[in-house]
Amino acid sequence: MSDCHFGASGESGSRDARAVESGRRGADDGILHVPLLGNPNTGKTTLFNALCGLRHKTSNFPGTTQDARIGTIKAAATNGATPRPEVEIHLIDLPGIYSVELDQSEAEICRNVLAGRLSPRSEPFGDPEGVCVVVDAANLPRNLVLVGEVLRRRLPTVIALNMMDLARQQGRLINIRTLEDQLGCRVIATSARSGEGLNELIAALATPTVPTRTPPGDQAELELWADRIASRALGASASGLVIPPAAAAPALPKPSLTDRLDPILVSPWTGVPIFAAIMIGLFYTIFSVAHFPMDWIDAIFAWTTSFIEARLPAGILRDLLSHGIVAGVGATVIFVPQICLLFFLISLLEDTGYLARAALLMDRVLRPFGLPGHAFVPLLSSHACALPGIMSARVIPDPRERLATILVAPFMTCSARLPVYVLVTSLLFRDRPFLAGLAFVGCYALGAAAGLFSALIARRTLLKGKSRPMVLELPTYKLPSLRTAAITTIDRGWTFLKNAGTNILAICIVLWWLGSYPQVAPPADALLQQQQAAELQQIADTETVPEKKQFTQSQADEMNAAAERRIAAHAKENSYIGRIGKAMEPVFAPLGYDWQLTIGVMTSFAAREVFVSTMAVVVRAGDEDLDPADAGAVASVQAATRSDGVTPIFTTATCWSILVYFVLAMQCLPTLAVTARESGSARWAVLQFLWMSAVAYLFALIVFQVLKAAGVS
Repeated sequence: MSDCHFGASGESGSRDARAVESGRRGADDGILHVPLLGNPNTGKTTLFNALCGLRHKTSNFPGTTQDARIGTIKAAATNGATPRPEVEIHLIDLPGIYSVELDQSEAEICRNVLAGRLSPRSEPFGDPEGVCVVVDAANLPRNLVLVGEVLRRRLPTVIALNMMDLARQQGRLINIRTLEDQLGCRVIATSARSGEGLNELIAALATPTVPTRTPPGDQAELELWADRIASRALGASASGLVIPPAAAAPALPKPSLTDRLDPILVSPWTGVPIFAAIMIGLFYTIFSVAHFPMDWIDAIFAWTTSFIEARLPAGILRDLLSHGIVAGVGATVIFVPQICLLFFLISLLEDTGYLARAALLMDRVLRPFGLPGHAFVPLLSSHACALPGIMSARVIPDPRERLATILVAPFMTCSARLPVYVLVTSLLFRDRPFLAGLAFVGCYALGAAAGLFSALIARRTLLKGKSRPMVLELPTYKLPSLRTAAITTIDRGWTFLKNAGTNILAICIVLWWLGSYPQVAPPADALLQQQQAAELQQIADTETVPEKKQFTQSQADEMNAAAERRIAAHAKENSYIGRIGKAMEPVFAPLGYDWQLTIGVMTSFAAREVFVSTMAVVVRAGDEDLDPADAGAVASVQAATRSDGVTPIFTTATCWSILVYFVLAMQCLPTLAVTARESGSARWAVLQFLWMSAVAYLFALIVFQVLKAAGVS
């Protein structure tokens, strides 16, 4: 069909607004720039994915927080009977909007694209060579309003009448010729799921034409125009003749699947328990399935470490690679399968139409806490990353409601927290995925609850005012697209690796250096122990009685291992990182953290996920006696001990304290920077940091002290 490649440059992972292209090659150069517009829930992105496949770029345009994918389609073009050279269609998948004229960030970016402004500085970029508007075949009147707004701009336009398969299932017959005549432009019947009309659509996009009709300029007249055209297209026979309304009395349609399910799924009495059950099942699935690829990744990194230690001579380079870079990066990469599986399942739920129902249910929860219904979108986005969540709060018109949403958005569990959750829940519930899944759901619930109560406090003190109702369209239920879910999973998984990997690699190198220097002399008691072990070894070598030889050998090995652990612990405690951790240890000691955990908490302020790699690097020394069968980040961390060499670092009470702390704490410097920018003042970012840190410390303290008092070790 089409040969699809990455389009213009730009990366959403950095969350920086970058130029989509540094320059413009026009249609004369064989490149057509075609924005893809449409109402929400029209299958626009699914159609884009069907046209461009899995290979595309993701950009972040100025003035929006929505991802805009750029795909390139190579297609043959014709001008009547005259063939033209092959052209490249740069297809730009824009955020879903109901109207270009709305005062929203999504509409603003669409206006900028239609006007040819695609760069961060909004310099002229040139009008697009074509526009493709995706229309839901089952909702013509509503969708044609946006079509009319685009046609008024007199740009070459093609209409993709999508989801025709669903329209036929519902008994809707649309006369394409009538619709083309009324709109004055090409109309292509498509189904992104089945592939219907895709080749025809590509051919039309390669030769777009200016519409021959101009819709009315008044918005009220435009809505009447859309209703009139929809009625004519739906009331026309195959021959194009209009069927009189009294010609036949159609039978009442049977209740659709949506009609039958919504009374159950949207009801506050049955919808909430069903939503909770779905979330529990989702996380249970994650823990049950993801451990297979996690074991494979763990084995790969363990093999890599063994390979490095076997091939390289002892020294700084080997230690850096094996105990610094490989151990730290591997400790985070191992959790990528769970993160990707989470995104995959959420994408499936979204594609079915269920997440819109979940939004409606959550709207009833948000209102008592002073948040508008519009806040659900930023809060939901924050579960992927707080940065786009905070920026998407621009769609909230009231400044107080918008600021309240910005302040509490980081309480929502983002993907950066997932490695910490996975590590700690794995320590608490080893080989018990159901309980681990419940703990995961509890973390999400705790973060959401803390955010709601924080919003309530803010709206009743600093940000007083009334909330506004939310208007939400509920799409029809349909089978999810595995292709769309796969694309979403690949996009977000790669973004996580790209963002986290850069920070983790840099921090792992710094931590390794801080943990390896200054080099100190071994303690006297350890040297004495090594001397005694050597003497026992000599005795074992000369012993002729097998039983005595084995006993003496085991004594020598145990004594030598203890001496090595003592030397490693002494080196860690007297290194730069040990000195920093011990200086800050009194602050976090009431929470059950020793100096090693304190280091993990401190480094995680740069990015939450760094905690896992930090602990893998910090506790690695002295763990050489671990059973190779138990090698890996979780086993290393679980076996780590405090300075006394006996007390585990991660006790049950400490694990619960860490879990609560990371659910509630603000440990992401980029988020603070975005808060300062979006709120217009650094003082709101400072307030956000102080409030979340205080809440996290207080609740982690309560959890640890209560469990300790109850005798939970």
